[in-house]
Amino acid sequence: MGIVDARIGRNDRDVPESRRVVIAAFPGTELLDVTGPAEVFSVASRLIAADDPGYRVEIAAAQGGELTTSSGIRLVADVTLDEVGSGVDTLLVSGAMAFVSGRVEAVVDPAIVDWLAVAAPRARRVASVCAGAHLLAAAGLLDGLPATTHWLTAAQLAADHPRITVDADPIFIKAGRVWTCAGVTSGMDLALAMVAEDYGQPLALATARAMVMYLKRPGGQSQFSVPLSLQASSDDRIDALRRWMADHIAEELPLQTLANQMHLSVRHFTRVFRRRTGHTPAAYLESMRLEVARRLLEETDRALPDVAAASGLGSVETLHRTFKFRLSTTPAEYRRRFRSPTAAAQ
Repeated sequence: MGIVDARIGRNDRDVPESRRVVIAAFPGTELLDVTGPAEVFSVASRLIAADDPGYRVEIAAAQGGELTTSSGIRLVADVTLDEVGSGVDTLLVSGAMAFVSGRVEAVVDPAIVDWLAVAAPRARRVASVCAGAHLLAAAGLLDGLPATTHWLTAAQLAADHPRITVDADPIFIKAGRVWTCAGVTSGMDLALAMVAEDYGQPLALATARAMVMYLKRPGGQSQFSVPLSLQASSDDRIDALRRWMADHIAEELPLQTLANQMHLSVRHFTRVFRRRTGHTPAAYLESMRLEVARRLLEETDRALPDVAAASGLGSVETLHRTFKFRLSTTPAEYRRRFRSPTAAAQ
């Protein structure tokens, strides 16, 4: 089935002639910050019922014409910043990062920042992609709000703008009409969430399927999963044990049981596991169980005792204590903030 053949009916409400999406870019911007969301809106428009024009995407820059991105690939700006004017439904700000004195820093383009002060109030919805949050912050648009950005520059955002509540964990955060998102590919997740807000979850899911995207990436999903955030192992036995632990996560897994899987004494197993992974078996297991609990809270309406049991945390008390210690929130509050629209509708 082709993209143009899988059309989804729109929500039964008035829509403008087209939803104008303006993506602000500047020299050195990350290519996917621009093209990722643009493609999501484009595919969604092709899937919308024929009588709805969907989205119209424009790239805006300080100067018209070609714009060289961080990858060296050139984009062409449709309009200059001065030509954008009114009538913007969604305003996206792309980002860029640079190595300065051996460390990564967000690039803050002054022309974009100055323009945002005028353009942002005119738009129905404002968002940043990746390090673009630093531009929204410099324009004063994130003061008093929770926000996220790429984990590499989250500390910089918090240090430069103490009035912002920076959370480096979620892939995107919606705070009223202002959205921020994490690393470059999360811009596509943010755009899908906007499609769901505008036209409903069926169109967002159809768009994700057409683009062969992962379908369940709610904003609360962590930028880090256990396999990514914990140091990789060069020992096949450790990797096999990790997979076994994931398959038996709801069971009691004392150290002796884990050590038996590798045919080692508890003492030797603990030493080997920590040397090969950088973490104790207990800390790793708790991280795995926390991730399972988070996913269940985001994607299901299962009661807290069920979540605690399925994740292996055992009791609601342990579930609560782990969330407070690791995430500085409660399971109930986490679910209220990050439950996906599909879970809420069930």
